[in-house]
Amino acid sequence: MNEFDTFLLRQLEEIDQAGLRRSLRVLESAQGAEVRVAGRALLNFSSNDYLGLANHPALARAAREALETFGTGSGASRLICGTARPHEDLEKALARFKNAAAALSFSTGYAAALGTIPAVVGSDDVIILDKLCHASLVDGARLSGAVLRVFPHNHIEKLKSHLEWARREHPGARVLVMAESVYSMDGDLAPLADIVGLKEHYGAWLMVDEAHGVGVLGARGQGLADLLGLADRIEIQMGTLGKALGSAGAYVCGSALLRDYLINRSRSFIYSTAPPPYVAAAARAAVELLETAEGQERVTGLRANIRQFAEESGCESPTAIFPIVIGDEREAVNAAAALLEQGYLVPAIRYPTVSRGSARLRVVVSAAHSPEQISALARTLQELD
Repeated sequence: MNEFDTFLLRQLEEIDQAGLRRSLRVLESAQGAEVRVAGRALLNFSSNDYLGLANHPALARAAREALETFGTGSGASRLICGTARPHEDLEKALARFKNAAAALSFSTGYAAALGTIPAVVGSDDVIILDKLCHASLVDGARLSGAVLRVFPHNHIEKLKSHLEWARREHPGARVLVMAESVYSMDGDLAPLADIVGLKEHYGAWLMVDEAHGVGVLGARGQGLADLLGLADRIEIQMGTLGKALGSAGAYVCGSALLRDYLINRSRSFIYSTAPPPYVAAAARAAVELLETAEGQERVTGLRANIRQFAEESGCESPTAIFPIVIGDEREAVNAAAALLEQGYLVPAIRYPTVSRGSARLRVVVSAAHSPEQISALARTLQELD
């Protein structure tokens, strides 16, 4: 074994000893409330497909039609010859849906964060972010070279203290505050109205990741910013297309100037081959579906399923994400294995996805789940206790 492989093996052994070794689980069926893994049918309570759109006929039809017209690949970056009509149509639909002047799509949420954050702030500036912000936001902040300050999760007084510090110690700096509307591993909401008020008082900018809010919150599933009537007071809204919208990719929305600026300054946008047009077409179909009666029924159905699971399991969450914190990593893995044995796909979430000692089961409820499926999981969880 050469030196490089020896290094890799030792690192994996350390991961093993800590109970943190992970591997890929291969689905043999389409995404849905029921999936097949290793020949077994499982009830899937792990997916972020909140509205059950990942296997929806309307999205598949839109993808097929675009595939026949535009082919399988984009062939170039968006600024060369990779922008096809479905990309533009998607971005117009997203802007309309999010009540924004404009939107720009990216290949992934990671690409959106890494392309946006370093484009708007740099080494002379300050970023203040919630401790539980997604890794993509953290890495985008680090890549920017800005001075970083982290406030404890949802701790408004500490955010205020950091803003005061930034204005005192860096009076000429641009200050960017970053938060998520819904935190992916806890399912709780940001105190967004308070954050908006503070950033305005101190003359900062705000970037909000609505990845887990869209499709779940708001009158038409438009997210927390829309629910609270704050969308026009947030400089940058980011979201993903691979969760409630059932497709793939991500977007940033805001002013028309923001879109134009990112086209010219976002490195992950400029230097990446465009996503395939058929993926953009499927995402647009999902956005348009949410504007129909069926879309509203799915949003309403998801909320009913959230209420049912909360009542029957004794767990509480304002969103579709229900964390059951166990603490010890090995115990969390054992609990997930016990659920798998009984036919439920509920993953153990461990470090580094969550902090050490806060391993958990992450139950995700979907609009696609039936009341009977939700009741069955709630009973099984109580029996495991």
